Amino acid sequence: MTLRDALGWLLVAAAALYALVAVPAGGELTTMINGSIYASYAILALSLALIWGYAGILSFGQAAFFGLAGYVYAVAGLNLESTPLAAVIAVAAAAGFAALLGYFMFWGRISDVYLGVITLTVSLILYRFINQTAGEEWTIGAAPLGGFNGIPSTPILAPPGHPDEPFLPEQIYMLAVGALLACYVICKLAMATRFGRAVIAIRENESRAELLGYDTRRYKLGIFTLGGAIAGAGGVLFANSVFVSPNMFSLQTNGQVIIWVIVGGLGTFAGPVIGCFLLMALSTWLGSLDAGPGFAVLDPNLVMGVVLTLCVLGLRQGLLPTALTLGERLLAKTRGRGAAELGQPAEERP
Repeated sequence: MTLRDALGWLLVAAAALYALVAVPAGGELTTMINGSIYASYAILALSLALIWGYAGILSFGQAAFFGLAGYVYAVAGLNLESTPLAAVIAVAAAAGFAALLGYFMFWGRISDVYLGVITLTVSLILYRFINQTAGEEWTIGAAPLGGFNGIPSTPILAPPGHPDEPFLPEQIYMLAVGALLACYVICKLAMATRFGRAVIAIRENESRAELLGYDTRRYKLGIFTLGGAIAGAGGVLFANSVFVSPNMFSLQTNGQVIIWVIVGGLGTFAGPVIGCFLLMALSTWLGSLDAGPGFAVLDPNLVMGVVLTLCVLGLRQGLLPTALTLGERLLAKTRGRGAAELGQPAEERP
């Protein structure tokens, strides 16, 4: 394990300890509800980090799988006795839709910006479609789609066999944080396998990978489907934290997830999660400010725009890679100083 990997795992362990121990100990319900929303969005960011950072597949419409899973969960949950079964169906639906869309894109040899445009278009089509489902005719069994109002009566997850005992917000928070950690580990394990190494090789040079005998379409379809399933898991948790609405497919959601990945650090898994939490917390704090009429310059959207611009221009690698690089340099300098104090020749210093 390299020093960078060790620092990354240490950071993830510290964040997990804080989220699972310190936050519940505080006992503030609002904090845990916000934490559930942040965790579900962080899973969405993780799905894009997987397919973009490691496979080179830039999806401008990753929220399509996020929103689709949320709606499928709500509809299935209102029509079935079991919400866990509804959650499984929702994640499978998101993965299946990603596989279907990916099949047509990768077997059609669509790549680069064209792939991004297609995914964004699909997400916006779903957004427009869901927005116009306000009438009674848009009812699936016991679930009205609700148009632009969404489905406010989204059922809450309950233990298997106990549909009348839904989880409390505190339990949903713990479930969301646990799901985020599980998705992170799945992504790390997936990229450590032969499949993951082949995906990275395809990202680096697809033509060379094909000449070596790899069917690049299958590998890209596999990683795209996995990304869709992870985004779907985030959508199910978001539906349990708030409720489903067309905004899950919106252009704003699609744009935000790309920003989180860029600010946190493309090519890492923990970076986009950190970027998501930091920017969501900053946005929430700015929205709560009461600066008064004389401080209109503190408009939250304007401040967020300035912060994002500074981050992109000043931290080209992203927050996490920059922090890890600084940590490595500090450790190397400390080791060099220690070796000098022991009188070792410079060439023998670690």
